[in-house]
Amino acid sequence: MQTFIEQSISNTSAGKEAERILRSCVHCGFCTATCPTYQLLGDELDGPRGRIYLIKSMLEGEASSNRTMQHLDRCLTCRACETTCPSGVEYGKLLDIGRHYVEQKTSRPWHQRLYRFSILQSLPYKKRFKLILKLGQSIRFCLPAKLKSMIPEQVKQTKLTNIKSHPRKVILFSGCVQPALAPGINQSVMKVLDVLGVSVVEIKDEQCCGALSHHLTASDQALSFMRKNIDLYWTTIEQGIEAIIVSASGCGVHIKDYGYLLREDKHYAAKAAKISAMTKDISEFVSELDLEKLKLNSSKNIAFQSPCTLQHGQKLGGVTEKLLHKLGFTLTSVPDAHLCCGSAGVYSLLEKDISSKLQGNKIENLMQGRPEMIVTANIGCLKHLQQESPVPVKHWIEEVAASIK
Repeated sequence: MQTFIEQSISNTSAGKEAERILRSCVHCGFCTATCPTYQLLGDELDGPRGRIYLIKSMLEGEASSNRTMQHLDRCLTCRACETTCPSGVEYGKLLDIGRHYVEQKTSRPWHQRLYRFSILQSLPYKKRFKLILKLGQSIRFCLPAKLKSMIPEQVKQTKLTNIKSHPRKVILFSGCVQPALAPGINQSVMKVLDVLGVSVVEIKDEQCCGALSHHLTASDQALSFMRKNIDLYWTTIEQGIEAIIVSASGCGVHIKDYGYLLREDKHYAAKAAKISAMTKDISEFVSELDLEKLKLNSSKNIAFQSPCTLQHGQKLGGVTEKLLHKLGFTLTSVPDAHLCCGSAGVYSLLEKDISSKLQGNKIENLMQGRPEMIVTANIGCLKHLQQESPVPVKHWIEEVAASIK
């Protein structure tokens, strides 16, 4: 694709990166076939190819508008288009550049700015979010059904006992909302890894991974979280820790991008690259271990919902499915498994109509094989599907832990 990016932009790091990505696009349109928003809305500008042209036009000097911003906002950042693209266009990186640029050139309505600010000041902060969640749970009984479905019931957290110390050690990234929403996930990771002979190290004062802030164009907040986590991890890494394990694929894909996002930071670039290289989704790590030690007892038929951040972001499509097959689970067939469930970070809070339609489509497809349970690999997908699913929805590691004899 030929580009004529404005000189004031083309000489910047973001401009050079945008030009590199734009030039790799051949405008073939294969991406539209797997784009959830294009399939729903049928608008070229709500597909990857159209959004690429919108970004290109902005960078070449054409005026942006609230309509431009809306088309970019509607993107789920699911990156299914990247999996489909024969030219290897790094659409996700280009979209980040486009969103930051349109945010600078176009003013949002005040109510949108206020809503986004409230999200940025609550969800990424563990203590604040836990307090807000408890408040919501205390009045849940008197809320309308739709609101009630969005607030999970309080889960009693039980501490694991008889956990052993092993020579092999990993850091477990706990996440910002996951410990409050579903404390059993990280507890299950610890239990499974203990049986497999690996000890878990939890890092005190760990921050949000930065993904939420990054995708809402709050770059300074995102980078602050990232640098803080690197500082907190570094001493433990120097002591010879084996890996950084993440059970929320949305966090995992972002931490794996630390090296890219901090590549020009002379103080953090090398450390960030090291952390990215050490980070593994729990399915990646467990797949490399001796699974015979688990001795599972389960005959359930389950449907696996593969989060976009796992199959398209981390390029780990099929890894968890193979692992669950090896462990003895029966996986039902899921049509259109490549399509997003509509959660997409905070997308379900910002684009409710589109998110709700994708949620309904995903649940319908997951239920095609009549599973007893739906399992997934990301806290956002899990909570989003739980709102409307007719069967229980859990993280797959929870079901594995529960099935250990």
